[in-house]
Amino acid sequence: MPNTALITGASSGIGAEFARYHAQKGGDAVIVARRLEPLEALKTELETKHGVTITVIAQDVGTPAQARALYDTLTSQGIKIDILINNAGFGGHGAFLDRDLAKDQAMIDLNISALVTLSHLVGNDMKAQGGGKMLHVSSTASFMPGPNQAVYFATKAFVTSFSQAIDQEMRPHGITSTALCPGLVNTEFVAAADLGGTGLANQKGASASSVAKCGYDAMLRGDLITINDPRLNFMLNWLIPLLPRRRVLKMMADMQAK
Repeated sequence: MPNTALITGASSGIGAEFARYHAQKGGDAVIVARRLEPLEALKTELETKHGVTITVIAQDVGTPAQARALYDTLTSQGIKIDILINNAGFGGHGAFLDRDLAKDQAMIDLNISALVTLSHLVGNDMKAQGGGKMLHVSSTASFMPGPNQAVYFATKAFVTSFSQAIDQEMRPHGITSTALCPGLVNTEFVAAADLGGTGLANQKGASASSVAKCGYDAMLRGDLITINDPRLNFMLNWLIPLLPRRRVLKMMADMQAK
């Protein structure tokens, strides 16, 4: 059975762990990120350990044009994708009016626009092939507004909503779409998003490998949404919706204050 996965943001963190877990199951993969050296090291590791075929593409996918260029590369090489894992994304701390607008627009381009582009292009190929699976890395941030990370939280709200909607549309064509919504994960994200010193960053994070397994297994089952932490799952689905909106906003602002 064909089992080739396209994994973006695969050079480290959850993305690299997706590649490891997929290869462990005997799947080939196309791993994509900006940094070539860690991709090559991961390729050597997985091909040696599991006897799979790993294709490395060192490319930025931060804009729709770059996402389309990635797809064109796959097409030119005759690579058919059975599993799409949209993992690439980034965040950024700070009050909206104080942040560099260009950085927030770049965040929207990657977290939303590039994800939509790849989903559309690869999704149409899956439709023609008779099926496929998509996994979009979202966040527990998608369940509420996030003062001091306003744009990041909003992009993840889009991802979770978008993933569910296209699942409903694509299921008749044999395609499922799953949103992985983890809480804090021990990756480079905290440092890259400048979250050090916040209450959010001081929490105990989950391992990237456990989060990747949670999301991948949920994708195989065809779940709509998966949250890696049962405690967070309860809070987000049963407590937060009952609280006054202003109180939720204050809680999130305090949690992300330095």
